[in-house]
Amino acid sequence: MSQYDVIVVGSGAGGGVTAAVLAEAGKSVLLLERGRELSTEAIGRDHLRNQRVSLYGHNAGPDIDGNPRTSDDGRVIRPHEPGYLNNAACLGSGTRVYAAQAWRYMPQDFRMASIYGVPEDSSLADWPISYDDLAPYYEKVEWELGVCGDDRTMYHLPKYKKPYPMPALPLPGKSRVHLKGLEALGWRGLRMPRLINSIPYNDRPACAYCQHCFGFGCPNDSKNGSHNTTIPRALRSGNCELRSQVMARELLTSDAGSVNGLSVVAADGTEEVITAGVVVLSCGAVETARLLLNSATRREPNGIGNNSDQVGRHLQGHYYPGASGLFPDEIYDGLGPGASIATCDFNHDNGDIIGGGMLTDSDVCTPIVVWKSQYPPDAPRWGIEAKRFMRENFRRINDINGPVHEIPHPDGRVTINSKVRDRYGIPVAHLSGTTHPETVRTASFIHERAREWLRASGAIKVWGAAPVLRLSGGQHQAGTCRMGEDPATSVVDKWCRVHSQDNLFVADASPHVTNGGFNPAETIMALAWRTAENIVNSW
Repeated sequence: MSQYDVIVVGSGAGGGVTAAVLAEAGKSVLLLERGRELSTEAIGRDHLRNQRVSLYGHNAGPDIDGNPRTSDDGRVIRPHEPGYLNNAACLGSGTRVYAAQAWRYMPQDFRMASIYGVPEDSSLADWPISYDDLAPYYEKVEWELGVCGDDRTMYHLPKYKKPYPMPALPLPGKSRVHLKGLEALGWRGLRMPRLINSIPYNDRPACAYCQHCFGFGCPNDSKNGSHNTTIPRALRSGNCELRSQVMARELLTSDAGSVNGLSVVAADGTEEVITAGVVVLSCGAVETARLLLNSATRREPNGIGNNSDQVGRHLQGHYYPGASGLFPDEIYDGLGPGASIATCDFNHDNGDIIGGGMLTDSDVCTPIVVWKSQYPPDAPRWGIEAKRFMRENFRRINDINGPVHEIPHPDGRVTINSKVRDRYGIPVAHLSGTTHPETVRTASFIHERAREWLRASGAIKVWGAAPVLRLSGGQHQAGTCRMGEDPATSVVDKWCRVHSQDNLFVADASPHVTNGGFNPAETIMALAWRTAENIVNSW
């Protein structure tokens, strides 16, 4: 007899939803998290050690030591170093410190290959599901976790059946400036939807408009992540057990080759075998692929789900093209979270460009973010003149940027490096390849639109580096266990069930065939909700 009905591995956007839906349906659930449960005080407000700027480490994991990855250039990469493609590792995972942008994907985002064709050497494909399949679950996320916004401004989407439960956050000063820029250009604008309480909701207070949102924990408990919404719901049901600081070593199978549990190791080195009728992987696109590849069996010698060499391929994230501008007057008024105004005029229908992306004004930036990523290239970089420039211009600098719809490449991928192991002795993820060159062309197009918007908003000087070809996945990793009907070209079916297993599912961004031109958090949650409901109905 199984020890649990379901084991859910990972407590982020997908894992939290999955645990809540299953536990509230009466399933006995074990929720595993490799990181720690962190208080807001433990996450802190260190400007040099956070999930947005990791000069010397993170504030939400994983630990710098003992969690390496490797790359094709021979580097052994630590979690805070460039090229690692880090996700947070704590209870709630990235939702603990994310910017909480709550976007639905557009109907066209599910049909990229049909609309644009398949570029040579790319792996662009359609999803096996549509926007209409996910729309009811987007609505569930918006109402049950809590999203603020103004559905009347979402001109790029079909009309909502139900509005957002909370009004949009107030516009800070800089957003009012950028709204005038959109109006000058004749571009349409909309209010950014966010998983943040703009009014008291679900027994938690409204946003206090602090300056430490993206990359930090919310000191007011007004940002809606797994840690304070779906996971507490799962625990309140009495059917969910939570274990943190437990690492999944490998999936276990029966003599017939069916998954029946996990081998895990705790932080103190204690090893354990846990059995279950169903296993759901919600580890993030890199770590989910890593776990599958590290779980070789006689029936699947290259890793579970990998008989067609698809696990780990098509790794995507989001290029974030944009530009920065210097304004004649101060436009920063100190009110967070910051990003409030966006345009979706360039997500599709851009001539010979494949796809496109959303553009928005930026969240509040700490001084070190401006120094590292928004500082003018011709401004003084050291000494008293650099200090003077920052003092006089910090409130006059702002940027416009946004995620583009990437065109995946099959050789942008995650594999396993058995020569390098983590603190638990588990072979680490190896990252290789690049995105497709068409992604660079799309990102370059959006980069130019960002520059236009800044000038129209009144910037007297505009700068920003042009996109270059590289491996993506550092922003919003996805795609390594893509969804599809054909096991030869995909890892999971339209219900996110691994093709070779009846009882193994993936509930994170790994199944995303493409990753949209938007932050993917709400899509991860909606897809997880759909997957979990199917498990309830099938098991």
